[in-house]
Amino acid sequence: MKIKLITAALACLLAFAANALTLKEAKSAGFLGEQADGYLGLVKPNAEAKALMQTVNKKRLARFKEIARKNKTSVADVAALAGEKFINKTASGNYIKTSSGKWQKK
Repeated sequence: MKIKLITAALACLLAFAANALTLKEAKSAGFLGEQADGYLGLVKPNAEAKALMQTVNKKRLARFKEIARKNKTSVADVAALAGEKFINKTASGNYIKTSSGKWQKK
Protein backbone atom coordinates (compact mmCIF):
# COMPACT_ATOMS: atom_id res chain seq x y z
CA MET A 1 0.00 0.00 0.00
CA LYS A 2 2.79 2.42 0.92
CA ILE A 3 4.62 1.74 -2.35
CA LYS A 4 1.45 2.45 -4.35
CA LEU A 5 1.01 5.80 -2.59
CA ILE A 6 4.63 6.77 -3.19
CA THR A 7 4.37 5.69 -6.83
CA ALA A 8 1.17 7.71 -7.28
CA ALA A 9 2.73 10.77 -5.64
CA LEU A 10 5.81 10.55 -7.85
CA ALA A 11 3.64 10.17 -10.94
CA CYS A 12 1.76 13.33 -10.01
CA LEU A 13 4.98 15.25 -9.43
CA LEU A 14 6.43 14.10 -12.74
CA ALA A 15 3.25 15.02 -14.56
CA PHE A 16 3.34 18.49 -13.00
CA ALA A 17 7.01 18.93 -13.89
CA ALA A 18 6.36 17.80 -17.46
CA ASN A 19 3.60 20.41 -17.80
CA ALA A 20 5.46 23.21 -16.03
CA LEU A 21 6.08 26.29 -18.12
CA THR A 22 9.73 26.87 -19.02
CA LEU A 23 11.30 30.32 -19.27
CA LYS A 24 11.77 29.89 -23.02
CA GLU A 25 8.11 28.90 -23.45
CA ALA A 26 6.88 31.77 -21.28
CA LYS A 27 8.92 34.28 -23.27
CA SER A 28 7.92 32.78 -26.63
CA ALA A 29 4.24 32.83 -25.63
CA GLY A 30 4.53 36.51 -24.75
CA PHE A 31 3.86 36.09 -21.03
CA LEU A 32 7.30 37.29 -19.85
CA GLY A 33 9.79 39.81 -21.14
CA GLU A 34 13.20 41.20 -20.27
CA GLN A 35 13.62 44.59 -18.61
CA ALA A 36 16.59 46.95 -18.46
CA ASP A 37 16.75 46.52 -14.68
CA GLY A 38 17.91 42.89 -15.12
CA TYR A 39 14.66 41.28 -14.07
CA LEU A 40 11.83 39.59 -15.92
CA GLY A 41 8.51 41.38 -16.20
CA LEU A 42 4.99 40.08 -16.70
CA VAL A 43 3.77 41.08 -20.15
CA LYS A 44 0.41 39.26 -20.09
CA PRO A 45 -1.38 37.99 -16.98
CA ASN A 46 -0.77 34.27 -16.40
CA ALA A 47 -0.47 32.68 -12.96
CA GLU A 48 2.07 30.05 -14.00
CA ALA A 49 4.23 32.62 -15.80
CA LYS A 50 4.04 34.96 -12.79
CA ALA A 51 5.23 32.19 -10.45
CA LEU A 52 8.08 31.39 -12.85
CA MET A 53 9.00 35.08 -13.07
CA GLN A 54 9.14 35.39 -9.29
CA THR A 55 11.35 32.30 -9.00
CA VAL A 56 13.75 33.46 -11.73
CA ASN A 57 13.90 37.02 -10.39
CA LYS A 58 14.69 35.74 -6.90
CA LYS A 59 17.59 33.69 -8.31
CA ARG A 60 18.78 36.63 -10.39
CA LEU A 61 18.78 38.92 -7.35
CA ALA A 62 20.82 36.40 -5.37
CA ARG A 63 23.34 36.17 -8.20
CA PHE A 64 23.46 39.97 -8.63
CA LYS A 65 24.18 40.37 -4.90
CA GLU A 66 26.98 37.82 -5.09
CA ILE A 67 28.59 39.52 -8.09
CA ALA A 68 28.21 42.98 -6.52
CA ARG A 69 29.84 41.83 -3.29
CA LYS A 70 32.78 40.24 -5.13
CA ASN A 71 33.30 43.33 -7.28
CA LYS A 72 32.59 45.91 -4.57
CA THR A 73 29.85 47.58 -6.57
CA SER A 74 26.12 48.08 -6.22
CA VAL A 75 23.46 45.48 -6.94
CA ALA A 76 21.72 48.06 -9.15
CA ASP A 77 24.83 48.44 -11.32
CA VAL A 78 25.19 44.68 -11.70
CA ALA A 79 21.48 44.30 -12.47
CA ALA A 80 21.61 47.05 -15.10
CA LEU A 81 24.55 45.40 -16.86
CA ALA A 82 22.77 42.06 -16.72
CA GLY A 83 19.59 43.66 -18.06
CA GLU A 84 21.48 44.98 -21.07
CA LYS A 85 22.92 41.52 -21.74
CA PHE A 86 19.56 39.77 -21.26
CA ILE A 87 17.88 42.18 -23.68
CA ASN A 88 20.64 41.72 -26.26
CA LYS A 89 20.39 37.93 -25.97
CA THR A 90 16.59 37.84 -26.11
CA ALA A 91 15.33 36.08 -29.21
CA SER A 92 13.59 38.04 -31.94
CA GLY A 93 9.85 38.05 -31.37
CA ASN A 94 10.18 38.01 -27.58
CA TYR A 95 9.20 41.03 -25.53
CA ILE A 96 11.48 43.67 -24.07
CA LYS A 97 10.46 46.71 -22.05
CA THR A 98 11.44 50.00 -23.66
CA SER A 99 12.82 52.98 -21.76
CA SER A 100 9.33 54.50 -21.96
CA GLY A 101 7.97 51.53 -20.01
CA LYS A 102 6.09 49.89 -22.88
CA TRP A 103 6.46 46.29 -23.98
CA GLN A 104 7.55 45.71 -27.56
CA LYS A 105 8.64 42.71 -29.56
CA LYS A 106 12.34 42.60 -30.25
